[in-house]
Amino acid sequence: MQHLDDRQRQQTPPEPAPRPVRASALGPMPGTDPMESVLVIRGEIGAPNLPHLQQLPGRGVGSDATGRGAQLLEELAVDLRPHGWKLSDAPGIDAKRAASALRTDLNVLADAIGAEESGGNALKIQFPGPATLAANLYLHHGERAISDHGARRDVAQSLALGAARHVADVARMTGGQKITVYLEEPDAAAVLGGLLPTASGYRTLRSVPAAELRSWWSELIEALRGAGADEIVIGAQGAPGSWITLAGTALEAGADSLGANAAALTVPGWELLASAVESGKGLWLGCLDPAAEPAGTVEAVQAIRSPWRQLGLPDSALGALVLTPTHGLGESSPARASALLGKLAEYSEALNQVRVDG
Repeated sequence: MQHLDDRQRQQTPPEPAPRPVRASALGPMPGTDPMESVLVIRGEIGAPNLPHLQQLPGRGVGSDATGRGAQLLEELAVDLRPHGWKLSDAPGIDAKRAASALRTDLNVLADAIGAEESGGNALKIQFPGPATLAANLYLHHGERAISDHGARRDVAQSLALGAARHVADVARMTGGQKITVYLEEPDAAAVLGGLLPTASGYRTLRSVPAAELRSWWSELIEALRGAGADEIVIGAQGAPGSWITLAGTALEAGADSLGANAAALTVPGWELLASAVESGKGLWLGCLDPAAEPAGTVEAVQAIRSPWRQLGLPDSALGALVLTPTHGLGESSPARASALLGKLAEYSEALNQVRVDG
């Protein structure tokens, strides 16, 4: 019997190590040089944190969030017009530039990873979710795609197919990195609330039911998981008003983690997050405003731990956190962006010490 017990213990796989608090960012970086951006990101928030695929809006047309997100659409093309990106029969010259910029960014990132001796095996990518993308793409007659039931359904389905391909491509090009996907949905609240203006600006578009949004997210999450995504986050930083509805819908759709800005969270919001963390979900917490002076490490840790403890969450659960800026760093100077990423790494390291000591 003793030998049998020994064999059973040997066959029992060890429990995975608790995940540490990590630092990451939301995508946009300053400048126009992709290699410079990659080196800053991986230098400041490389392993054990979570570096991200850079987005350089300073390069102009095609490197904006909508232009880049539209490049993931499968069997749908876009062209740039004076009022914004429009669905079209064939990709325009600006769409081709956007696709070229994305390929360049991925090639540069792959080269940088390949040159590293031990750069970690995790990477975060980001792109607009279906609600935000359909809200910022236009139909041939000039109205937003979100206004038409068939058009927004086509955008959601096309994005699910193309995003899955994108995840597989990124993993292959970067040597099998574990890919975290952050779905940016800053316009989802306006879509749900019927707050988006029409093309004329004289009225607002009809609201989209939460059930429809949930189905888009669910389809996209399923496709991303099928492509091998390691973690899927739905973030609505800056969304006015209905964050709790959005967060609940995201959890129902199957998201692994939620994104939120700490300063915008109310007590009910923190309570929802506490429940999510207790059920094994993650929290991407925007805790550093790029436009303000960063808090000291002690102050920042206290600001995070205070609501954490008030909700009854133990320090051992802090590993559910990924710390981010409240928005992208594209409008910061290169030196400031580097300093801000370094500050986030300091915060995560200090919280990890609290987590271990606690």
